Amino acid sequence: MTDTPDAPEQAPRPAATFAEAEDALLSRWPETRLEPSLDRIRAFTELLGDPQRTYRSIHLTGTNGKTSTARMIDALLRAHDLRTGRFTSPHVERMSERISVDGEPLDDEAFVRAFNDIAPYTHLVDASESHPLSFFETIVGMACAAFADAPVDVAVVEVGMGGSWDATNVIDGDVAVVTPIALDHANYLGTTPAEIAEEKAGIIKEGAVAVLAQQSVEVAAVLLRRAAEVGATVVREGLEYGVVTRVPAVGGQSVSIRGLRGQYDELFLPLYGAHQAQNAATALAAVEALLGGSEPLSDEVVREAFAGATSPGRLEIVRRSPTIVLDAAHNPAGAEATAAALEDSFRFDPLVGVFGVMGDKDAEGLLAAFEPHLTHAVVTQNSTARAMPAEELGATAIEVFGEDRVTVVPRLADAIEHAAALAEAGAGDALSTGAVLVTGSVVTVGEARALLGGRR
Repeated sequence: MTDTPDAPEQAPRPAATFAEAEDALLSRWPETRLEPSLDRIRAFTELLGDPQRTYRSIHLTGTNGKTSTARMIDALLRAHDLRTGRFTSPHVERMSERISVDGEPLDDEAFVRAFNDIAPYTHLVDASESHPLSFFETIVGMACAAFADAPVDVAVVEVGMGGSWDATNVIDGDVAVVTPIALDHANYLGTTPAEIAEEKAGIIKEGAVAVLAQQSVEVAAVLLRRAAEVGATVVREGLEYGVVTRVPAVGGQSVSIRGLRGQYDELFLPLYGAHQAQNAATALAAVEALLGGSEPLSDEVVREAFAGATSPGRLEIVRRSPTIVLDAAHNPAGAEATAAALEDSFRFDPLVGVFGVMGDKDAEGLLAAFEPHLTHAVVTQNSTARAMPAEELGATAIEVFGEDRVTVVPRLADAIEHAAALAEAGAGDALSTGAVLVTGSVVTVGEARALLGGRR
């Protein structure tokens, strides 16, 4: 538990602009400060009329792959002519990315309207609870209400952190998706994968279908026990569904997936890496579970949905000459998946890494996962107060890469420019393709994306 911030003394004024709504949200407890309780969010949604009960929902937790999987679920549902709401976090560049309707983030006007609709009720909760609403609790309530107002047929909701005490757990998902669980946020969730799984298993509710991606034995045991306790139906990657084959292809990969109802062959997925193929299989199983029935989904519809899949900041190419790739890997497990995808799908030589990591992350583990694949590491920091100082990260990088393969450049824009120069100089001849990988944090990737004009 952290120190309690002061509650606002009076009800907030309506926001006139996106910036005002954003400032009002950011003035609340940041999402990195936690007081584990669902009391505030339940009080908030009750005042709002429990909007989360007006549509079906798919709830996602896990350590890595949640956002990509959520986006693919969203695409599959929309391809079936269902209106969707999608809540993901954190955002890459803009706060409005967190709340999407029909696959598109709320525009500024809709975001302000959604904020103003719920703002008067925040003050009532602040006054009645022992702690005022946090930023994350407020934007979760905002999303729930916006989805009801749209209205949507299905909400696809990604947890912020954990599961049981996450504010999104105010919903009772018809389908609970658990992507691979590994160590992350250990100071909040637990120091072993099994302990973390206990927290994340809380999103599996009575009567739901639990779609479980491939897990370690100890994690699987925790999730299966929770499903049995609440009477949830379980489908597991590698048993009830999974990737049959995958072949790297230009612009992505060709994937064959065995779903819950049948097999879907040679689907083009414009995302890179075995982990994204597995995310696609999990997304397909989740949609099959929600829609029910025994017949396979339309092959044409599934093919169309996956062909249009996007996941900004996940092995996203934003510039050529030299190629600059952005990836939001921020823990060792994510870094290992990204490194494997780089080897699988690209032939970059040299490949220069730009790292900006948050202070509470396993920087050494992340750097070690990338070390065999990079020629050089340029160490920097993003603009947030939570960022690990570049000099501190540089000292860790030298231990992993050696002094000759590390350069510390504190300003992100300068770090990217320096890395691009190294990649171009190291290419050597016309047949070599030097590239830059910017990674280490969603925030670092978001800031790099804005600098490089990656926003779509």
